[in-house]
Amino acid sequence: MQKIAVMGGGSWGTALAILLAKKKHPVGLWVRNEQASLVMERERSNPQYLPGATLPANVSVSHHLEDVLSGAGAVILAVPSHAVRSVISQVAPYIDQDTLVINTAKGLELGSLQRLSQVIIQELQKIRNPQVAVLSGPSHAEEVVKDMPTAVVVAATSKSYAESAQDLLMTPHFRVYTNPDMIGVELGGALKNIIALATGISDGLGFGDNTRAALITRGIAEIGRLGVALGASPFTFAGLAGIGDLVVTCNSMHSRNRRAGILLGQGMPLERVLAKIGMVVEGIRAVQAGIMLGEQLNIEMPITREIHQILFKGQNPAEGVSNLMQRTRTHEVEDVSGRGRGW
Repeated sequence: MQKIAVMGGGSWGTALAILLAKKKHPVGLWVRNEQASLVMERERSNPQYLPGATLPANVSVSHHLEDVLSGAGAVILAVPSHAVRSVISQVAPYIDQDTLVINTAKGLELGSLQRLSQVIIQELQKIRNPQVAVLSGPSHAEEVVKDMPTAVVVAATSKSYAESAQDLLMTPHFRVYTNPDMIGVELGGALKNIIALATGISDGLGFGDNTRAALITRGIAEIGRLGVALGASPFTFAGLAGIGDLVVTCNSMHSRNRRAGILLGQGMPLERVLAKIGMVVEGIRAVQAGIMLGEQLNIEMPITREIHQILFKGQNPAEGVSNLMQRTRTHEVEDVSGRGRGW
């Protein structure tokens, strides 16, 4: 079995390392913090990010890139979105044309506003026609590591590459579908975190199921508008990377974005929220990127706008909900051009 390098010792990186080890692959797990890597290697667990999960004997944990990447036939990136460019630039010297590269981070790069696959391809300039796959869908690490049935989707720069990633990751408990729409798969995974913040804020304000359902359904419409404008297929947002990921992220307490939203809705300042969560809340950066993309493309994104006002302009969360409810009347269903369809 080929060696797999998993870059990132958070909850998702740890869960994927365990999943691959159960398939008998030797796995190298790279952990940025040297002290944390020593603790994980010694105790065979990740008490900080995935307590209760045991690292199999065929997972080796290291802070040293060469130890993890040497001889690896596939590299899986499981670092926060803002770290993707830095990490892939360090990984690049170990990658050749035959290396399977799979990104699992969900986000957009601030500044460039690029999708993460674009960032990775840009950093792999030494490789002619670099091939990259992305993994997305409703998949909490806490459940995957317990072998709870999970379905996800992988998209890639070619069909054969997507199928290679599918074969690598699929297990009897972890079902992997392929999708040719790389743009839609990445945008669905990145932008759903904005809506998870919104539903969390709603819950923190004490609102109920009606409000959450409204935010989820109007949220997927908002994601779809922006996605289609950027070249995605509208059908992708009805699948695992769209409504599937959105539903699980907006309803589960495993979701750090939803938990952060709840604390914001309860009146806690953003700085204290982030300190209390203790892990990266991807929705914060996604809101900033979403606002900029929406303005560039002249796409209406009311939920994203109100969350941006709450996070960065000091707006009261209850006022944000009121603003959404009192918007100018409009149609529910839109075509891909953004015009209302109906009478």
